Amino acid sequence: MSLEGEDIRWTSADGLDLYARSYGPADARLTVLCMHGLTRNHKDFEPMIAALPGQFRFIAVDVRGRGLSARDANPKHYSPATYVGDMAALLDHLKLDRVTLIGTSMGGLMSMLMMKTMPKRIRGVVLNDVGPVFEASGLERIASYTSDTEPKASWYEAAAAVGKIQADTFPDFGPDDWMALARRTFRELEDGRVALDYDPAITRTIGKVRPGLLTRIALWRLFKKMAGVPLLIVRGGTSDILSEKTAAKMISRHPDAELVTVPRVGHAPILDEPEAVNAIRLFLTKLESRA
Repeated sequence: MSLEGEDIRWTSADGLDLYARSYGPADARLTVLCMHGLTRNHKDFEPMIAALPGQFRFIAVDVRGRGLSARDANPKHYSPATYVGDMAALLDHLKLDRVTLIGTSMGGLMSMLMMKTMPKRIRGVVLNDVGPVFEASGLERIASYTSDTEPKASWYEAAAAVGKIQADTFPDFGPDDWMALARRTFRELEDGRVALDYDPAITRTIGKVRPGLLTRIALWRLFKKMAGVPLLIVRGGTSDILSEKTAAKMISRHPDAELVTVPRVGHAPILDEPEAVNAIRLFLTKLESRA
């Protein structure tokens, strides 16, 4: 998939060259900042953007260490707090006073942090399969496959590898779907091999993450900061990261929240599924009418 868009390049506070891509009219009444998961990049959102109305402006980022953004020589900087600082620098660079956020997994955690650090700049938030509680089984699964960063010999092998890893997440995918997902998550090297499109150093701490009690308390307190804006939660029906119980509790603790579940999909929905597209379209249209 290739969508028409414009390149955005900006510099982080610590001097790193970063990349994002803008889709849709620059003078749109509603601008949406799209932030991907741990090992993904801006292309993760292209299926969703292609399925949504064209009046919105979408800015999809490559978080540092991913895609066309520079790798960081210091792996300690690969943290949500640093990424949020990069997003603030991007909004300043584009002179954007207020945006709506769509965050998948890690991008959702970034969204929660942004609601704490820059609440006046946020109109509303879409959290894609993430919340204050991360299920241990899902974290273990992610740790198991992110440790393999060896390049593949061809795009065919890359698609086969993605299909093997994500078979339970997307049970209805066929060969074309796996190839499309591989094209969004790998890049071709000069020697013709195909490598995952991120710095392997970003995965070093994944196996050390433990969803302990203190972490959960801190994240629920962080989630409380979301109460000031409308919230849409998208959950994969078979997600092993965001449980049905946690999603229900999030809805009960937020004054203006909606939940949509995407059936037969795990962590995380692509967001081009009909249920997700319809919910996001209605959510963005509602926010646009308030702009």
